[in-house]
Amino acid sequence: MTQSFARIVQSSFLWGYLMSPIVGGALVDYYGGKVVMACGVTLWSLATFLTPWAAETSLWALLSMRILLGVAEGVALPSMNNMVSRWFPQVERSRAVGLAMAGFNLGSAIGLLISPILMSKAGIFGPFVIFGLFGFLWVLVWLAATSSTPAQHPCISRYEIDYINKSQKLLTNHRKVPGQSTIIPPFKKLLSKMPTWALISANAMHSWGYFVILSWMPIYFNTIYHVDLRQAAWFSALPWAMMAMLGYAAGFISDMLIQSGRSVTSTRKVMQSIGFLGPGLALLGLNAAKSPSVASAWLTAAVGLSSFSHAGFLVNLQEIAPQYAGILHGMSNTAGTLAAIVGTIGAGFFVERMGSFRGFLMFTAFLYFIATLFWDFFSTGERVDFDGTHQ
Repeated sequence: MTQSFARIVQSSFLWGYLMSPIVGGALVDYYGGKVVMACGVTLWSLATFLTPWAAETSLWALLSMRILLGVAEGVALPSMNNMVSRWFPQVERSRAVGLAMAGFNLGSAIGLLISPILMSKAGIFGPFVIFGLFGFLWVLVWLAATSSTPAQHPCISRYEIDYINKSQKLLTNHRKVPGQSTIIPPFKKLLSKMPTWALISANAMHSWGYFVILSWMPIYFNTIYHVDLRQAAWFSALPWAMMAMLGYAAGFISDMLIQSGRSVTSTRKVMQSIGFLGPGLALLGLNAAKSPSVASAWLTAAVGLSSFSHAGFLVNLQEIAPQYAGILHGMSNTAGTLAAIVGTIGAGFFVERMGSFRGFLMFTAFLYFIATLFWDFFSTGERVDFDGTHQ
């Protein structure tokens, strides 16, 4: 019963996360990332702040807050990708995405490290209240300091705007020309191209591995190596810190390869292949580990190397169709969330039935290898003609 309850609570966030990326992506492409991101952070900060009240009220209230948290967070990455595509030329986008995702992963690491401290000082609900309040503060800073496009920012120079426009060859005005297009994206055309499916499959595999590790590795260390949960937090935090560092390094290397003359397509395939083959091999190593320190090293390698995906499919969303970067991210995120739900719940059922994590780790490694082949066959770094304006 306890494991079933844990699976429900763990997956409730993902059910919420499943609901919003497509709608959020369409809104981001139409209205820009500033407002959509602000609304998302406000809602998930509210959900975090109200979690202690919900937990003391009822199971349904707690699940509602978890689902609201997922719904709100579902717009974050489409907003980020849309703004990167509008603010950065192609030769700087991998580093921009790497830096943004480094903050995302460092946040996970810091949260894992300080939550036990906060709970010891402010009670079990302390982290929720404090993180929620910081989220509201972040929104105020975000609204005051950002704009959806360079042209809308009051402090940017004309030289910088011209540099960005010339480099990416895109219009900076994020609003569509009235009568020329609508907020509803061309789903049928987007799904008719194999590069879209390469992105969808890559996001699905990345999310499967990410959420399985995020959800189950602390329990894994406690079950296999009898490491208590407070110590497991340190084991869990280290991989996310490594992911932040390697993710930015991957972005830097990717941009340098493109600047040196390597094709965008080749660069994205190399980065994504490392982002899948690396974790797949590391999970096999984790499976064979005989001590918690060795297992931690393999886990750190798996999570760290997966960050090369940020310079692979995550940047590629902006390249094949910059005008649809938000909705493409939303569509692929929806597939990724479904994969994460299946993986998170499936891992629990597998462990419950088989009594071991090892078989599930081998299966996940196999999926990483298959996803690598699909990406290398069907992805491209060139702009895809989704609107049918030319052959």
